[in-house]
Amino acid sequence: MTSKLVFSTLRHHLRRQPFSTAAAVAESQYHEDSAGITMKGVKISGRPLYLDVQATSPVDPRVLDAMLPFYLSRYGNPHSRTHFYGWESDNAVEHSRAQVASLIRASPKEIVFTSGATESNNISIKGVMHFYKDKKRHVITTQTEHKCVLDSCRYLQQEGFDVTYLPVESDGLVDLEKLRAAIRPDTGLVSVMAVNNEIGVVQPLEEIGKICKEFNVPFHTDAAQALGKIPIDVEKWNVSLMSLSGHKVYGPKGVGALYMRRRPRIRVEPQMNGGGQERGIRSGTVPTPLVVGMGAACEVSMKEMEYDEKRISALQERLLNGIREKLDGVVVNGSMERRYAGNLNLSFAYVEGESLLMGLKEVAVSSGSACTSASLEPSYVLRALGVEEDMAHTSIRFGIGRFTTEAEIDRAIELTVHQVEKLREMSPLYEMVKEGIDISKIQWSQH
Repeated sequence: MTSKLVFSTLRHHLRRQPFSTAAAVAESQYHEDSAGITMKGVKISGRPLYLDVQATSPVDPRVLDAMLPFYLSRYGNPHSRTHFYGWESDNAVEHSRAQVASLIRASPKEIVFTSGATESNNISIKGVMHFYKDKKRHVITTQTEHKCVLDSCRYLQQEGFDVTYLPVESDGLVDLEKLRAAIRPDTGLVSVMAVNNEIGVVQPLEEIGKICKEFNVPFHTDAAQALGKIPIDVEKWNVSLMSLSGHKVYGPKGVGALYMRRRPRIRVEPQMNGGGQERGIRSGTVPTPLVVGMGAACEVSMKEMEYDEKRISALQERLLNGIREKLDGVVVNGSMERRYAGNLNLSFAYVEGESLLMGLKEVAVSSGSACTSASLEPSYVLRALGVEEDMAHTSIRFGIGRFTTEAEIDRAIELTVHQVEKLREMSPLYEMVKEGIDISKIQWSQH
């Protein structure tokens, strides 16, 4: 009863008064009334539909329930070895480690907790190459990797390492023969993303793993978008290192994990020095509530993956069919056969992409990775697929998740169709196409 009274009073206080100057500034930029919501100069009728699950997923309420005790009463440092609070936190961390390991069919001893997939990718790529730098000077990756993988590779290039950026086919998949041909005696790592964050294609990881095993080259995969979405088996895939993220699997932000194979053992040079936590690979106090949240998210995903997959596939089909029934010139980017159903990346011909996004303020969608969404350049992932620049500019990524409803899909169809039709009415190119003119054969004059 006392705790309820405390929380009620606290909630009432928080509604009336922001914590800090920063919170006050944020509050002043946000205004909600009976007419709608205004933020950053944009007014909408209410909170938008959320279809951007690849950027981040909402925390599952069951995950939050698991985390709360470790904020309120079980707040011990898991590295405190002399008292009960430390012991119970340590037990919770190890239990979470086992939950994460179970989802990818690994040993708990092979799981290292990090701050997220970006840190795990950095440890994997820089850490492996720095450890084996005397004999291994070459890395192979693809042109469609997440920016943190590409930037880590560029960092290694500045240090004198060689990097091969493999092209992908028009469906977004790696050509296995090109991968095989790129491997050299001094190749120290192959890094290929499991599920692409922008277009959702699932790479042939088992086949890639077999090639790496044949040449005895360590294989790293960024599986942030795959965890809890598709079945993962580190043994089947012959993965040496795997990067994982908490907030892409209905867990909290700020926590991730790195799988590191023990047999045959893979070694890395730590990227951060400190107290030697996580076997010295990732020093720093392990954040117990976040780790517990990630573990709980993995356990929920393990139980519900099959159900989620069926439901999300049906919603994706409903969304795609609903749009295509009412619009022509709609192109799916990436393979439809080897694809995670919750990621649907569409290009709309004869529509200016930024205008489409601005017109879809009642639907939270994006034009690509959240990490590069500030750029006005067309997606480098779509350009790597050979998508023409004008079509790459018109792409929208629809992210469907565990909590997406049919009503939200239907509303998204309605709003998208309305906005595309509105923009095409203003497009002279679309008018020409409707009149039967082949605009690809027009010789445009330059002034």
